[in-house]
Amino acid sequence: MAAAAFSLTLSSPVSKPHTFCTSHYSKPINASFSASLPCKRSPRTALKIVRAVSISSPDLRTGPDDLVASILSKVNQSDGGVSLAKEEHKEVAEVAQELQKYCVEAPVKCPLIFGEWDVVYCSVPTSPGGGYRSAFGRLFFKTKEMIQAVEAPDTVRNKVSFTALGFLDGEVSLKGKLNALDEKWIQVVFEPPELKVGGLEFRYGGQSEVKLQITYIDEKIRLGLGSRGSLFVFQRRTQAA
Repeated sequence: MAAAAFSLTLSSPVSKPHTFCTSHYSKPINASFSASLPCKRSPRTALKIVRAVSISSPDLRTGPDDLVASILSKVNQSDGGVSLAKEEHKEVAEVAQELQKYCVEAPVKCPLIFGEWDVVYCSVPTSPGGGYRSAFGRLFFKTKEMIQAVEAPDTVRNKVSFTALGFLDGEVSLKGKLNALDEKWIQVVFEPPELKVGGLEFRYGGQSEVKLQITYIDEKIRLGLGSRGSLFVFQRRTQAA
């Protein structure tokens, strides 16, 4: 959702790339065919799993399922990371680093990327939502949800919903086009954001662009690393029965 991978990323829009990454990229890949390709774990990952099963030792690394549970326990109920202390942010980063070793070989091509995701954490808490999530903005806007939807073949929708002044419901939303830069990096170019509050609805600002490296993805979570080093944790939204 604005200054980020989430541009509102979920971050507030700016004219230069921010949170969702930088580097030298290979020739762009058409993201539209990604849903047809299977997700494969690397041989290195497979070796770790075999060792974990065949050898009982407290010194072995924790498996991906335990790491996913660990990182979610650290970031849930943290208001997107706002309430975490410096040491707690460090712990989240350490778990994310371990999970990166279990990432599928080409996460951008993995169909698990599609769906609705809650933005449950950002190492720079003001990134998702931009000014609405700054220390000053939080005095007037209480965040209710930060959501990112990735729709096949190449559409991204970011939304931050909030309560303004304690009684007005509102939301800021962005719609963008996803481009695969290589097998791990994506770029999203967003249209001007749309603000709805009370009975008002209008657009403001201009286009924005974000780049993000997908460092881990499975059925439950997705991790992203922004161009300026911001770490994002996305949790897949559960579907109502």
